[in-house]
Formats: sequence, C-alpha cells, structure tokens
Amino acid sequence: MTEKIRVAFGQFRELTEEDLLFARQLGASGVTLNTPLFKGRSLYGVDILINSGDATADRFESQTRWDFLEIVQVRTMVEDYGLRLEAIENTPISFYDKAMLGLPERDEQIESYMGIIRMLGKARIPILGYHWMPTHVWRTSKTTPGRGGALVSSFDHALVAEAPLIHGRPITEDDLWANYEYFIKAVLPVAEEAGVKLALHPDDPPMEKPLGGVARIMGSLDGFKKAMEIGDSPNHGLDFCVGTWASRGINEMFEAMRHFGSFGKIFYVHFRNVRGSIPSFQETFIDEGDVDVVATLRTLMEVGFEGFIIDDHVPQMVNDTGWGHRGRAFATGYIRGLLRALEAQG
Repeated sequence: MTEKIRVAFGQFRELTEEDLLFARQLGASGVTLNTPLFKGRSLYGVDILINSGDATADRFESQTRWDFLEIVQVRTMVEDYGLRLEAIENTPISFYDKAMLGLPERDEQIESYMGIIRMLGKARIPILGYHWMPTHVWRTSKTTPGRGGALVSSFDHALVAEAPLIHGRPITEDDLWANYEYFIKAVLPVAEEAGVKLALHPDDPPMEKPLGGVARIMGSLDGFKKAMEIGDSPNHGLDFCVGTWASRGINEMFEAMRHFGSFGKIFYVHFRNVRGSIPSFQETFIDEGDVDVVATLRTLMEVGFEGFIIDDHVPQMVNDTGWGHRGRAFATGYIRGLLRALEAQG
C-alpha cells in the first residue's frame, strides 16, 4: 500500500482568492491550471507577449508562450494559501497545432514549446500536461439529463459520423504518429534537463475512427504503449483520465492502469464516471455509472501510485456556478471519503 494519495482541484483557467479558499476548505492538497489564461502582465501591470486583437480570447490565443514572472507569481499565490500548484495542464492548441499537423511552421512552435518547458522548470512547476488532438474534446450534448435533472455531457458517434473535414483534408494515423515522434523527441530532452514531467492525456472520446477527418491515435492501450516507447523517458508518463479510458471500456481501463502504474508512468489522475462506452456514452455523478470507483482507487494504491487526483468533469447541479462548485464539492468529498476508508483498511 502506497503513502496517502493527494486530492487536488482542477479545471481552473484563472485563480481567484475564492477558488483557493474553496480548495483549502475542502481539504485539497493543491490545484492545477488547465489551459491557463495568463494575461501576459508582469507584477507592475505591463502588457507583455500580447499581439494584436481586441477580444480577450483572441489576445490570449495570439500568444506564443507564457511569461515566466507571471507563472512564478501564480505559483507563489497558490503557496500563500497553503496549497501547491500541482501541474499546468495543457497549453492552448495554437501553441503547437502546426507541430501536430506537421505544417512548415512546426519548428518555430516546437522551439517556443521548449521555451515554455524551460520556464516551468525554472518556476518549479513539476508537471506539464499535454494531448495529441489537433481538434478538441468531442461531445454531442452538454444538456443530457442526469440524476435529478442535473445536466451532463454525452457523446453519440451517429450524430457526428458525417462531420466535415476540420482541416480541409484527412489527417491520417501515419501523419499523427510521424508528427508525434518528431515533436516528442525534440521536447523530451528539454523536459529532462528542466526537471519537468510531461503527462499525456488520451483522446476524448477514444474513438478508433476519425472525427472530422482527423485520426485518433491516443485512445487505446496499444497506442499509449507506442507513445511511451517513442518517448521513452522517466520524465514522460500519463495523465490517466479514468472517464476517458472507461468510455472506451472498463476492462481496458483497468489493464492500462495496472500496466502503466506498475512502471510509475501515471503522474496524476482525472477521476470521473461514465455510463456506456463508445460509440455512445454519457458522463455521470462520481457515485453512479459503470466505473467501480472503489476498485479503481484500490488498484491505484496497489500499483504504488503516489501522485494526485482531481475530480475532472462534473454534472451541472441546480443553482451551481459555471465552474461547478457544488458538483466538485460533492465529487471531491466522495473521493476523499473513499480514500480515507481504503487507507484505514491498510
């Protein structure tokens, strides 16, 4: 049995005092930032790394990398509240989309991405999460009725089987694998030197068929084995998303957890539940659905997992906030209670 697994909060793009107090009050170890909206401002409010564009979203997307000083300031703000900044999950896709697609500008993007890794190392941010989806997470509904009328997201492949080509041409498995090898072999040595771990998230949903003409290569156990072989490094591992793996199949989820966990390749865990599997599934509250959450936590302990867990997606409950404070409080409390019970069993 491993030492106590940490429970953190995630899915923040920006952090406020209220967010950090909320995390402390619910007993979280820390927080993660997902595709953070660093404003490009220094301590003295000077705009930096912001190009043209009036809309806030456009201004953020026009950046090519984040600012080191602001990253340090965010980390120290988190620590001032007695928490830790566990990881930064994902850069904007625009930071490395040309690398994923193998376009002429990919070398410039990869160089900029390596600069981000170096900055995170100097700022003492231990993990950078990433994915290899040159599109987005696919859901066909965000208003599917769940328990008690809570709103959950769902996916039905039949509704998007004829989706138009996203990039104007098919992006094949061979394309994505060749581009992935080029990218990961360039950035991994930098991550090793900087002391930053790179954590790969699976394709969501983990389809074997293309979506919008784009192949899906990071959805299966075999795909992840290949990725870890190409990027063979102690600084390379998984952001193990329970819900995504489960939406492919419960048995494969446990097989992947035991395989990668036994090699210390699970750096952190996204924990949620689903009902059904591809080609059609929906998300649920943590205490229902097809995932045996007790068995899942027990398996993580058995393979020696020593990282942190975040609650990931949650249903939208009545009178909840956009971020989902009520849903996340329920999920986090449930996970913490199960962990406490399992740890007491020894």
